[in-house]
Amino acid sequence: EVQLVESGGGLVQAGGSLRLSCAVSGSRFDEYAIGWFRQAPGKEREGVSCISSSGGRPYYADSVKGRFTISRDNAKNTVYLQMNSVKPEDTAVYYCAADWVQTFRTCAPGRMDYWGKGTLVTVSS
Repeated sequence: EVQLVESGGGLVQAGGSLRLSCAVSGSRFDEYAIGWFRQAPGKEREGVSCISSSGGRPYYADSVKGRFTISRDNAKNTVYLQMNSVKPEDTAVYYCAADWVQTFRTCAPGRMDYWGKGTLVTVSS
């Protein structure tokens, strides 16, 4: 059992920055890969960024590469998503999710076993 709680969403102007946090509890944090996913109105949920238990080899979707940065602090059981140079198309509900690191292979929604409730990010033009 793993519980995840997102925070940090809100309204931000295009070109601005926002940092999302995902607090993880209920199991050994270092045994899980963590990912950020988003779902915009009328669209399917997509992978944004994922990070392994060690923090190495992070994955980024092409649409956010160079603008977003994922990181994890194992001492705080927290994963962050730093969002820079945000665009209106980044508007979505952002979710964090966890997958056991020994079976983690791809940053895809169908691969993740545990999900938070999401936090809304709205980017104004």
